[in-house]
Amino acid sequence: MVPMNMTQKIIHSHLLEGDMTPGEEIALKVDQTLCQDATGTLVMLELEAMGLDRIKTDLSVQYVDHNLIQEDFKNADDHLFLQSAAQRFGLWFSRAGNGVSHPLHMEYFGKPGKVMVGSDSHTCAGGALGMLAIGTGGLEVAMAMAGYSFFVKMPKVMGVKLTGKMSDWVSAKDIILELLRRHSVKGGVDYVIEYHGDGLRHLDLWDRHVIANMGAELGATGTVFPSDKTTLQFLKLCGREHDWVALSSDKGAKYDKNDVIDLSKLEPLIALPSSPGNVKPVYEVKGRDLYQAYIGSSANPGYRDFAISALMVKGKQINANVSFDINPATRNMLEELAENGLLGDLIHAGARIHQTGCNGCIGMGQAPATGRNSLRTVPRNFPGRSGTKEDNVYLCSPEVATASALTGVITDPRDLDIPYPKIKRTKKIIMNNDMMQAPLSSSEASKIKLVKGPNIKSIPALEPISNNLKLTVLLKMDDNISTDEILPAGARVLPFRSNIPKISEFAFDMIDETYSKRAKVLTEKNEQHAVVGGENYGQGSSREHAALAPRYLGLQLVIAKSFARIHWQNLINFGILPLTFINADDYKKVNQGDVIVIENILELIKSGNELQAAIEGKNIAITLQHHLSKRQIEVLGVGGLINWVKKHN
Repeated sequence: MVPMNMTQKIIHSHLLEGDMTPGEEIALKVDQTLCQDATGTLVMLELEAMGLDRIKTDLSVQYVDHNLIQEDFKNADDHLFLQSAAQRFGLWFSRAGNGVSHPLHMEYFGKPGKVMVGSDSHTCAGGALGMLAIGTGGLEVAMAMAGYSFFVKMPKVMGVKLTGKMSDWVSAKDIILELLRRHSVKGGVDYVIEYHGDGLRHLDLWDRHVIANMGAELGATGTVFPSDKTTLQFLKLCGREHDWVALSSDKGAKYDKNDVIDLSKLEPLIALPSSPGNVKPVYEVKGRDLYQAYIGSSANPGYRDFAISALMVKGKQINANVSFDINPATRNMLEELAENGLLGDLIHAGARIHQTGCNGCIGMGQAPATGRNSLRTVPRNFPGRSGTKEDNVYLCSPEVATASALTGVITDPRDLDIPYPKIKRTKKIIMNNDMMQAPLSSSEASKIKLVKGPNIKSIPALEPISNNLKLTVLLKMDDNISTDEILPAGARVLPFRSNIPKISEFAFDMIDETYSKRAKVLTEKNEQHAVVGGENYGQGSSREHAALAPRYLGLQLVIAKSFARIHWQNLINFGILPLTFINADDYKKVNQGDVIVIENILELIKSGNELQAAIEGKNIAITLQHHLSKRQIEVLGVGGLINWVKKHN
């Protein structure tokens, strides 16, 4: 038998359809699913629309971690809706204030060798435990819970060999920033990133979580670490050693692409505004003024991430010009910091302690001041994601953020005149099981009624794509447009996540505030429209609202140089056709306001991958291509995945 790497072994053990040829569509059995509240409300409405009685996965969990600010009834009502839906359909439910989904799932539920899909792009963090964990649109998560296979293109596998040992003041964040520096935000598209090598023995599970989580910023399908003695040690701390199995690549296994990182040669790194791929050594930007230093989030959720910060500031005071924000990732972690006295050290030094959750990472509070620099240990710094429209957010390690908070300017921690803190590894993990509500029995669940507040609206019905397209280009955009720019997050927008007509008013708001109004003018005339993008269109968050909201406004076609994986799939799921330019010059030929004409589109995409489109009134033709499978063409032809499910039930 041909030796397989670990990614291939997990896929092989879960393969239901297709063959393991990179780029070919395959179907996988799903063991677990994960939802958070910013995407989960739509998922639960989709389950209701499907008429599901009870989930068919081994385990599914609904977390409340994003929309925690309760400035009015909307978020609070949605929390009650999610709790009732979890009870009705048979999910675990993690209450508001319990913490961020990804570290909690690692502590309570993750199992080596399992396949998990989640309606959050950072679901790939589960790879720290030896899972194949894939972020995707909520509709596909709902499909998995309903017992359907998960369809994805067979990924290639990039093997990253870690050697050596990190020096003082260098940590796991610098490993993933180094990979982003080398490969950019689209360097992992169509790959699973698999880590191996002797350097792994110096990384605990929280270190691996930091790296796995930010695999999403590379555009990767997933991240995989071996399940080894370090994994077993972590599961023992959680009281779940029975869930451990040893998993690693076969001897002689090969990768589609290889890279090597010598950990001993790494130095403190920082991603400059406004992209996780804009990475530089900290020493190149040191001395810049600082307004905010932020510790926590799903990207740096581990005990050592907070402990090292606490030890660095112990007996000291944060610079008077800096807001020092501490975001404990889980309630368990907050209790542990309190028990060990580290929370007191942070508070005494001037830290602002926030509730356990995503908070400022998703723009829910802690927005920086206008024109001021914010250093954050979060995974993303896309424009405006912080809640301040013209923000200056840098991504860095807890060491860099804390050193800078002490001095008041961006600081290389190696320049501090203090010894590197020695962290005593915790001998236990506090597990507050009361914050995690178990599923009801089938008989109890059948009696539950979904609790719907006035802001919760049914999913709009979607008509199939027109066969003859005549579409005005309402927007033309540049490269690396993120879903945060297509449909913003934050306290201003996300409370409407279960109200598609309302949230659609914010579509493309970061790019052009007139888009939704112009789209509505066309829909009133019974006309649809198109948008044009550059490379890596739709990078970032998995939020399917970034597809559904524009679709509600009449978007039928997106043409781009290339797409990010999750958003490309979300477009198809909601009946929007994604096409790519074959010739780079054709992108230059299309302008905002042009009218794109394609006749007999359904027949064209069925007959081949290439097609011609005309620009009305300009005597210009452009050559386009699609990458749809036969199944996806069928989904598109009926108006999206919900209609497809109804047709096949």
